[in-house]
Amino acid sequence: MKVLVPVKRVIDYNVKARVKADQTGVDLANVKMSMNPFCEIAVEEAVRLKEKGAATEVVIVSIGPAQAQETIRTALAMGGDRGILITSDADLEPLAVAKLLKAVVAEEQPGLVLMGKQAIDGDNNAVGQMLSALLDWPQATYASAIEISGSAAKVTREVDGGLQTLDVDLPAVITADLRLNEPRYASLPNIMKAKKKEIAQKTVADYGVDVAPRLTVVKVTEPPKRSAGIKVESAADLVSKLTTAGVL
Repeated sequence: MKVLVPVKRVIDYNVKARVKADQTGVDLANVKMSMNPFCEIAVEEAVRLKEKGAATEVVIVSIGPAQAQETIRTALAMGGDRGILITSDADLEPLAVAKLLKAVVAEEQPGLVLMGKQAIDGDNNAVGQMLSALLDWPQATYASAIEISGSAAKVTREVDGGLQTLDVDLPAVITADLRLNEPRYASLPNIMKAKKKEIAQKTVADYGVDVAPRLTVVKVTEPPKRSAGIKVESAADLVSKLTTAGVL
């Protein structure tokens, strides 16, 4: 079974995002970029499936600027077999990304699309669900455990009330949650090997997909700064202030 893993290049999660002065978006100049953490978890799970013999090939695909090739190389160093880079200087909306991934699926014919549940930049949590709808494939989101058995997958997912277990027929779209696994660090030999692995260069035009934006960003602002707290002398003072504030 071939596993297709979409990955995204985002601002590193350790970096504090800064809003542009004109409030049109987030400032990406001279900012450290890395693979989206949820995508990294998806890559790790795909590689583990291959190590277990449930998958035969792990294909990494990314949509973004030319620098996204570095993100693909990181995934290849973790154990991916080959990559596909669809270059786009525009930050595409979830629907456009889902349409492009649908076209990639039509070419690659994977048995499973395994991806992060969301990207930490837009936090849309939409591409996996949209791709499933466009492909008319079963979907299982927020996966915390995946077991492949023949032509089906058993997925444990986290819901508000606890854990839910689903059986989905393959091919399917599965999105990875935080507790699915802990991604490995790529070893130096694997990093060197990744430099020789194939990355096919594509453009949005190659797929003939309509990626025209449907949304308009009105304004991007930082969250309001929290006011400083106060110290109380005793538990009685705390109760009094909470009562006055209407909390108790």
